[in-house]
Amino acid sequence: MMNIPWDQPATLIDLDGKTPIIGTIFDCVTHFSLFKPFAKAQARVLLTRPAFRPGKKTRTWVLNPDEIEMLVQKWSAEIEEALQPD
Repeated sequence: MMNIPWDQPATLIDLDGKTPIIGTIFDCVTHFSLFKPFAKAQARVLLTRPAFRPGKKTRTWVLNPDEIEMLVQKWSAEIEEALQPD
């Protein structure tokens, strides 16, 4: 799993040319999670600092839809964990 801090600045862009969402990686992941499947396929996240990708030897500045979806799953897991009673 990518270890990108939730408060890292990032930009959510799409290949259709819609207005980008400029904010944190958390903002981008939140918006991405609300997209319909065709919009998710067009989305990319531009990072301000490169991140290592699972299974790759190089770092990247751009996250593809499958990598953004991994962050959505990480976010969901963190929410579930926070809601569990002790």
